[in-house]
Amino acid sequence: MFIETEDTPNPATLKFLPGRDIMPNGATADFIDADSVAGRSRLAEVLFDLDGVARVFFGGDFIAVTKADAVAWDDLKPQVLSAIADYLATGQAPVEQEAVVIEDVIAPGDEEIVKQIKELLDTRVRPAVAGDGGDIVFRGYHDGIVRLTMQGACSGCPSSRATLKHGVENMLRHYIPEVVSVEQVEA
Repeated sequence: MFIETEDTPNPATLKFLPGRDIMPNGATADFIDADSVAGRSRLAEVLFDLDGVARVFFGGDFIAVTKADAVAWDDLKPQVLSAIADYLATGQAPVEQEAVVIEDVIAPGDEEIVKQIKELLDTRVRPAVAGDGGDIVFRGYHDGIVRLTMQGACSGCPSSRATLKHGVENMLRHYIPEVVSVEQVEA
């Protein structure tokens, strides 16, 4: 199996492209540490067993792996490539149980605004963020403030705050006048 790799804006994260679907229907899975796997993904468990893997993210057709600061990609990359190839050769699904994203309760009267926000995120933002090895997840909207979670390579990336404030916030405010600001919330 040939697996391509791509750099991401986050120097601690590499994107692995095995040439096949990892997550169906636009779903994603973010494993922030080994404890977050908890029977949800055998592939994530295998990757966390490698010394130096700090975070694992599954996108539609890629796996983003974030390394610990003390480890060099020259040492870790071949191990990750081997682990992914060996696991995918078994034919097992990468994820057995998906996590549920918990959204804030939507206030009466805000349903249409939330629908517009989600549509803009799905059509304009998520594809670009996925190209960088991550995802952006809607968490809530209240009093003009949109709450979002950055996942994968975007979580902890030096440019993620700028992306949220200057990119996502400006776009949402342009199309939806009710939006005042965007706030990042942790998973």
